[in-house]
Amino acid sequence: MIRRLRHIKYCFYLLLLGILLSACNGDDNASGKTIFNINLDEGLTSMDPAFARNQNALWIDNQLYNGLVQIDDSLITRPCIAKSWEADAAGTLYTFHLRNDVYFHDDPLFPGGKGRKVVAADVVYSLSRLIDPKVASSGSWIFSDKVHGKQDFIAVNDTTFQIRLKQPFPPLLSMLTAQYCSIVPHEVVDHWGKDFRSHPVGTGPFQFKYWKEGEVLALIKNPHYFERDAQGNRLPYLDAIRSTFIADKQTGFMEFIKGKLDFYNDIDGSYRDDILTKSGRVTSKYKGKFILNSRPYLNTLYMGMLVDTTLSIVRSSPLKNKKVRQAINYAIDRQKMVKYLRNSLGTPGNAGFIPKGMPGFDSTAVKGYPYNPEKARQLLAEAGYPDGHNMPEIVLHTTVGYRHLIEYVQGELSRVGINARVEVVQGSSLRELVAKNSVNFFYGTWIADYPDGENYLSVFYSKNKIPYGPNYTGFNNKQFDALFERAYQLKDTAARYAVYRQMDNVIMQESPVVVLYYDKLVNLYQNNISGFSNNAQNLLILKRVVKRNRN
Repeated sequence: MIRRLRHIKYCFYLLLLGILLSACNGDDNASGKTIFNINLDEGLTSMDPAFARNQNALWIDNQLYNGLVQIDDSLITRPCIAKSWEADAAGTLYTFHLRNDVYFHDDPLFPGGKGRKVVAADVVYSLSRLIDPKVASSGSWIFSDKVHGKQDFIAVNDTTFQIRLKQPFPPLLSMLTAQYCSIVPHEVVDHWGKDFRSHPVGTGPFQFKYWKEGEVLALIKNPHYFERDAQGNRLPYLDAIRSTFIADKQTGFMEFIKGKLDFYNDIDGSYRDDILTKSGRVTSKYKGKFILNSRPYLNTLYMGMLVDTTLSIVRSSPLKNKKVRQAINYAIDRQKMVKYLRNSLGTPGNAGFIPKGMPGFDSTAVKGYPYNPEKARQLLAEAGYPDGHNMPEIVLHTTVGYRHLIEYVQGELSRVGINARVEVVQGSSLRELVAKNSVNFFYGTWIADYPDGENYLSVFYSKNKIPYGPNYTGFNNKQFDALFERAYQLKDTAARYAVYRQMDNVIMQESPVVVLYYDKLVNLYQNNISGFSNNAQNLLILKRVVKRNRN
């Protein structure tokens, strides 16, 4: 039976591809279906939410899966699979009450090929995977220091789930909105193992149908999706999502201008001046041609410096010296960088690591680095490298898409006497190098997994050092760790944000990173698209999108 169902599924793929090829030529009417066309220029390596560690994975996983809770455009936590919840007085036991009308997508591995109902045991299984060393999830750090083990995920009955924490963790609900915390079915995951990455089954508004890696991905409408609009209509409105994987951003943009893509994210430096003025407005050439959606984006663009002196790669690096790191920070004119290289699409990173747009952000309370080349030269001299003399060459590792930005940094450093060389690698290769502590100085981005400043500060918590978490710089500071752990005990939001700012100031003083800028999302939509989301996480939410026929 399973073999027969798989054959039917394969035949459907072929039919679907025919529909998608028609849509690729802008002919939705030919199929009678509304197909939303996107491009993932940085590729896709997995659709397993346990490995949702980059933007493309987050976007696709958000269509395929749901968690217990979700966020709205105001970054407020809302019900999803859990219809309600409460915490005990100590803040260490959370009880979630599940909906009884949520079903997994149809799949041959379920009896009769029909998706079964989600129960509390599925939540236990899904969250337990994150801390299972055999899975080696990139999201293991989310729960690693918050629960004793899998026994702290409890299915009281089919519709009641509990999490028991080691200690209070006020941002828990925000954290549970992360795609890492998506709910998956054990039958399908256990059957496919690591290959679940390409055979995803969730509860989301769209379900997987076809993926030819590096070429095309197809998702279709989940006809049994549980969420409805205010009028009682079942979501989603779209019939399908089609993604291409065009790596060249300018080529991707031309596909958007031709109408072959309905959505385009970000604008590359090579053609940004053609589209935007230096103040960030659409040029007369493109005015009215599309919808530009822009707002602060919870994404910090930075350069990380490896500072863990127990590593041999650090012992011979001048970056182990705090004054050198501070000098690098003072040497960069971020205001000029954002205006001329980003066409004002961003905010200069003159405060801390927590970005603008995050609740509690306060640029007056966190002291980052203004542009001060004289101060940079002074610090270099104090570090034993007057005007950069006798200072070993520094290698700046970056990806192809951000080469121009890092070459600007290279030029700024040379003006104060620092000899730097830019090395460009593919994004996946750089992520692997960073994850193995193999490079001293690297370009990076931190996109919020969930809308709480703790998510950004966790990047510097000593217990999150590689391989246990995302502390890619190897930062270890007792004062910071004590404040990080103290924040867990603070139920009062304002008091917790104040401690966050203290931690951010410690990071800035010690300088394991160079904060370049806080991003602004730049989403382009065709004029016949409506109902799109406008959230500061730049999370692609397509369940309420409407695509009208072109006139």
